[in-house]
Amino acid sequence: MMSYTLNLDTLGKLSDQQFYQLCRRNPELKLEQNANGELIIMSPTGGETGNCNAELLIEFGLWNRQTKLGKLFDSSTCFKLPNGANRSPDIAWIKQDRWDSLTSEEKEKFPPIAPDFVLELLSPTDSLKKTQAKMQEYQQNGVQLGWLINRKIQQVEIYRQGQNLEILTSPTTLSGETILPEFTLDLSLIWQLFNQ
Repeated sequence: MMSYTLNLDTLGKLSDQQFYQLCRRNPELKLEQNANGELIIMSPTGGETGNCNAELLIEFGLWNRQTKLGKLFDSSTCFKLPNGANRSPDIAWIKQDRWDSLTSEEKEKFPPIAPDFVLELLSPTDSLKKTQAKMQEYQQNGVQLGWLINRKIQQVEIYRQGQNLEILTSPTTLSGETILPEFTLDLSLIWQLFNQ
């Protein structure tokens, strides 16, 4: 997915309400906003990446339905992070008690909360450097566990709160650790989807 960053300095930073309305009035665009107020326009994903995202979401969805520990979100969901950025991870999950602490209005708009878990799937047109910076931003804003999956080289970067980055090459599974209790992601399907 390619992205384009628009510097809006001459117009001033969009308020939360203005950004929300901009997104609502342009539903065909996937928009994010970084902490500096710059608008990021994301292109749609290609078929392979979209299929892979869907397969991943199924795995998380099955686990979440069984455990009922929290709320699961797809890439259409935008979160207002503590640093002011508005971000839409490919997959996000929030513990139920944290989600329940939000008001109805906060839940309906762009929730002002950092997810407990995020996953970003690197597509062939994504910038690795920009996606790594996004993962670091998630971590700095309170995300407890994050996975950056690079299908092309079968590599996973694991971001944990208060810990150094861990990089795994061709792992067969990933553990949700204490953040996603008893969740194990089988990566063989993901690697297989890319190599077809």
